[in-house]
Amino acid sequence: MAGLALISVSDKTGLGELGRNLLDLGWKIISTGGTARALADAGCEVLEISRHTGFPEILGGRVKTLHPKVFAGILAASTAEHENEISELEIPMIDLVVVNLYPFRETIARDGADLDAAVEQIDIGGPSLLRAAAKNHGRVTVVVDPADYSAIVDELTGGGTTEDTRRDLAVKVFRHTAAYDAAIAAHLPRLMGHERPAAAAVVAGDLLRCREVELRYGENPHQWGVLAQSEPVVGLAGAVQIQGKALSYNNLGDATGAWRLVWDLPAAGVAVIKHANPCGVGIDDSMVEAFLKARATDPVSAFGGVIAANLEVDGTFAEAVVEQFAEVVIAPGYDDAAREVFARKKNLRVLEAEPVAAGGLVVRDVDGGFVIQAADTGWDGEEREVATERAPTGGESRALELAWRVVKHVGSNGIVVGAEDRILGIGAGQMSRVDAAKIAVTKAAELGHDLEGSVAASDAFFPFPDGVEALHEAGVRAVIQPGGSIRDNDVIEVCDRLGVAMVLTRRRHFRH
Repeated sequence: MAGLALISVSDKTGLGELGRNLLDLGWKIISTGGTARALADAGCEVLEISRHTGFPEILGGRVKTLHPKVFAGILAASTAEHENEISELEIPMIDLVVVNLYPFRETIARDGADLDAAVEQIDIGGPSLLRAAAKNHGRVTVVVDPADYSAIVDELTGGGTTEDTRRDLAVKVFRHTAAYDAAIAAHLPRLMGHERPAAAAVVAGDLLRCREVELRYGENPHQWGVLAQSEPVVGLAGAVQIQGKALSYNNLGDATGAWRLVWDLPAAGVAVIKHANPCGVGIDDSMVEAFLKARATDPVSAFGGVIAANLEVDGTFAEAVVEQFAEVVIAPGYDDAAREVFARKKNLRVLEAEPVAAGGLVVRDVDGGFVIQAADTGWDGEEREVATERAPTGGESRALELAWRVVKHVGSNGIVVGAEDRILGIGAGQMSRVDAAKIAVTKAAELGHDLEGSVAASDAFFPFPDGVEALHEAGVRAVIQPGGSIRDNDVIEVCDRLGVAMVLTRRRHFRH
């Protein structure tokens, strides 16, 4: 099969090879400005669009393909009525459309990019060509991704593209143009001086650019689940699964919590997550020692959990991990010995991933819609102040930082009790803050942890002094919390009476 191809691309990757392959198959090519020059430089015979339409490119290239001869050639269906009409008008049918769009996202990502520069990168003709060709996919093959060139040439060499291929390419185009428009809608407000992007458009654009990967199942085995990987694929969504069973929705949820937490630690460390909450955290230059500290927080809860490390791990670490059942292990790298040890546990899911990217948006569904917020950040940039007569010692300050970084990842109401290098007790997701405090110290005591001289972090203010009193009774000697209660002075007075140092951060860290 040979026909007429329209090629107009911003990304010139593979362009010359595509043009030569089409010409070898007997195709004719029409093209626009820069693309036509690039094809000619690659030795391809090409007819410029202005010669095809008989109308020059105008307004500095803003208008070049927007012409009835172009769009009628694309939109004409394989019906006698359409074929007779365009024949009378002497309009050639266009059978292949290869287009990619102006680099709007790349432009706004550059330092110093302003509104004028962004507006010039809002493509008009390109999306119109793509949508027209995708609408008429029953006859027209449309290609938006240079990665598809080779497969398309193979099919054309065999006589023509299949209906299934044209349908798949059309869907890809509509997702692509929708994501392109969403990116414009998302980022123009910021360039126009608004404080935040159009959050819903950001999320829509990210989802539309995603590739779907089927999961083992959803939250429960009777529910289906998919992982939508953004482009480019980064972070946990782009993790390489080295071994183990397919991931489920819950695996990825817990792995996300563990991965975010471990990169929030102030030093090399390990986190263990179970049912969306931390159940152990340890820091140490040795990953195996960090893991042993993390597992010791609550060994019973750690059974069947997700383990995350923020440094490459070795065989010694792996030997310690496989002593107890785990669902997932995730780290930035594994040496050969670690891989050999983990291979003995064939069902254990072992993931290798890049560090967490800072910032971003958090999306949750509500009945009939979604709620969207900025990602939570903590410690850096907070206004910490000592509110009590006694200031924390150096060791207490280091322990308070660790506890505060961890409590941000605990379901609220949350209380975390810990030391400089480990967490000792966690009270998560309680309706009462004093209950969260009692759970944290009770679990720690039941597991034999000595809380004398320990510290505690609370994700929100203490509404009454009873929470601090319960912590002090267990041995806690320093506390960090946001403050902001009408009874802050009462809480501080109790701390002063008990000799407890208290630091206020003025920033709450609820996680619902």
